[in-house]
Amino acid sequence: MKRRLHDLGLGIRFALGGGREGWARTLLTAVGVGLGVALLLGAASVPHLVDRRADRIHDRQPFSAGSEKNTGQVRASLLYAGADTEYRDDTIGGKLLRAANADPVLPPGLTSIPAPGTMAVSPALRELLDSPEGQLLRQRLPYEITATIGDAGLVEPSELYYYAGSSSLSPGSGASSAAGFGNIGEVQPLDPMLVVLVILICVVLLMPVAIFIATAVRFGGERRDRRLAALRLVGADARSTRWMAGGEALAGALLGLAVGTLLFLGGAQLIGPVGLWSFGFFPGDLRPLPWLALLVAVAVPALAVVVTLGALRSVVIEPLGVVRGGRARRRRLWWRIALPALGVALLLLSQNPDATSGPLSAMSSGLGLPLYEYLSPICIAAGASFVLVGLIALLPWLVEAVVGRLHGGSPAWQLAVRRLQLSSGPAARAVGGITVAVAGSVALQMYSVGIHDDFTKVTGADASRAQYTVQAEYPDAKLAERMIGAFRETPGVGKVIGTVTSYVTMPGPVASEDVRPITELTLGDCATLRELARIDSCKDGDTFVVHPSDDRDQAAWVDRTARPGEAIDTTAGEPGVPPTLWTLPASARTVTARPDPTGAEHDGIFATPGAIDASLLGSTARTSAMLTVDQRVPDAAEHIRNTAARVSPLLGVRTVRTLERDQQYAGIQTGLQAAGLATLGLIAASMLVSQLEQLRERRRLLAALLAFGTRRATLAGSVLWQTAVPVVLGIGLAVAGGLALGALMLRIIGKTVTDWWLFLPLAGAGAAVILAVTLLSLPALWRLMRPDGLHTE
Repeated sequence: MKRRLHDLGLGIRFALGGGREGWARTLLTAVGVGLGVALLLGAASVPHLVDRRADRIHDRQPFSAGSEKNTGQVRASLLYAGADTEYRDDTIGGKLLRAANADPVLPPGLTSIPAPGTMAVSPALRELLDSPEGQLLRQRLPYEITATIGDAGLVEPSELYYYAGSSSLSPGSGASSAAGFGNIGEVQPLDPMLVVLVILICVVLLMPVAIFIATAVRFGGERRDRRLAALRLVGADARSTRWMAGGEALAGALLGLAVGTLLFLGGAQLIGPVGLWSFGFFPGDLRPLPWLALLVAVAVPALAVVVTLGALRSVVIEPLGVVRGGRARRRRLWWRIALPALGVALLLLSQNPDATSGPLSAMSSGLGLPLYEYLSPICIAAGASFVLVGLIALLPWLVEAVVGRLHGGSPAWQLAVRRLQLSSGPAARAVGGITVAVAGSVALQMYSVGIHDDFTKVTGADASRAQYTVQAEYPDAKLAERMIGAFRETPGVGKVIGTVTSYVTMPGPVASEDVRPITELTLGDCATLRELARIDSCKDGDTFVVHPSDDRDQAAWVDRTARPGEAIDTTAGEPGVPPTLWTLPASARTVTARPDPTGAEHDGIFATPGAIDASLLGSTARTSAMLTVDQRVPDAAEHIRNTAARVSPLLGVRTVRTLERDQQYAGIQTGLQAAGLATLGLIAASMLVSQLEQLRERRRLLAALLAFGTRRATLAGSVLWQTAVPVVLGIGLAVAGGLALGALMLRIIGKTVTDWWLFLPLAGAGAAVILAVTLLSLPALWRLMRPDGLHTE
């Protein structure tokens, strides 16, 4: 061991003391390794980042005096109400606050409760409000800005958030009381199908990183072999020279760790405050888990040494040179096929436990143990990894088998083919990363599309009848009147459907074994009620008993409370509240409900304003409106939200959507886009570094060909073909492997493939990356094709 450590130390000295050529090789290795290390550190920081974001969200969630969080039984000292809104494509969070005593609890990030008419804003919201783009939003938030929310009260630096002071908040106007902040709430477990998706994302995104690191530590292979021959000449044995070569790779890997750490820290400072796809973070929250950071710090240098030693096993280094003259042995195929076959076997092992067959399911049933829950994620991760590694192993064999049968063509084509026939290994290794990335992306897209319908709900809404809904969670007949009048005068608004809805019940005692019947009472004008029920004639003062369109049991339940000519309790039997009786007119007609613009049906009792005083409604009442909008009017949605804010800051405006996506699924998709962009950037940068290293290795050859009269365009074309041939083969292999892996992953969860052609844009993106890398390497190619390239030292 002491001897090997000495050899590694000598290799490090050679790497750092080899003059300009040695430093150039070491720095290229460091850059290639550093790019991979930066992404690995980013991946190692994801658990801490997710936890910190969750903590920041929970820290500003209020809890009431009677909640489990309030173990000290602190009395409520603050009234609050949600006042979130949207502005164009941005979501703006906010709360209205009012102190209930002289020492109210404070949300994180605030030093005092804003006075009525003032607000504290996040830095990003202040910037937006001060800009010309925020002019319409400033009308909606007319409060004076007196404070800035600290980082402790924000989820991310670019978050748009505010706290505004209000003197009119009260429990009767929709406000809630808070005894403190830091409510964790109920944690929703991740759906098993999403667990599989997360595992697949991790494997697909991190596999190219390992490949690029393994490729980067092999930079300068030919020059390194000549140096090792010189070491053999001065007396070093073959094993020592290989360990010295490992030391050179170790030096580049250690420098790569430093470069990767700097890139990681710089990227966090640059990307975090800006964000990608509305996902930002505080740089301090992007912190690798200590054990994962230690694993990266140990694994990357160890990988550099192991890869170098493995690469030199097939090279015979003698004192007078490296023996490469013999005919190369053909690559063996059997073990390359065994790797994906093993991966397929592991994936088949992780069968859906709901299926009637499957090894894990059978074992779970026989032993009474939840083996699927523990073993399935391991099998899925290992199986996907083996399949992708098998594709990487198959690529060199495929390139060698194909280029060995190519011949003829233009001079550029012949130069490229001959170079690949002599040494196809470096070209295949350079394309290995893009192969894995495309294959994994195809599998991810197939899986994501296959489960899309499970996490996308058809709401049944009719967006042609209304495009926006407005709602207040408290009763106010005058508010409903103001809403209807104000929205009808708003630019771009056509029809307005405004209602006040509450629960009512049958008065008097009920038998102990019976359930008190409760039904809804909806108050609105005739035009509104016609949108909610099939009513022929209507005038102010009319009432209706509305039955659902296809539920007889529910209709009978409505009739138990809605009895024309008899009294009903408009407080819905609230405990401790005296009943408020109102007699349903005997002239009430029975009609059938129709779906409203959001797709929901409303049954129960419908009444016009002349039939009942809205002040009789209980605390369960809510005021709402549905609006039809002319989308041709610029910023019609912002005018609607501004009107809602003027009528009442507690009105919530929502868009009527025909489709709704699960929030967990949408969050994973957003994370996939950001991580995919980072991986694609790594692929492009690493391939560019690899391409420059290969050109630098062939500098003398290029200069010699140019000296013999070869045209520069011919040499440039040969470089393009040398890249294009492995790329075409690699993308073809990636598409086949990705489709197979995606279909297999869908089979695990009992789904079928819905689209076999989604690989086309992904394959095009991979080809575009290769073309861009080739074009970016042309300036270096022109510079290397100079006469001084024939000089040697």
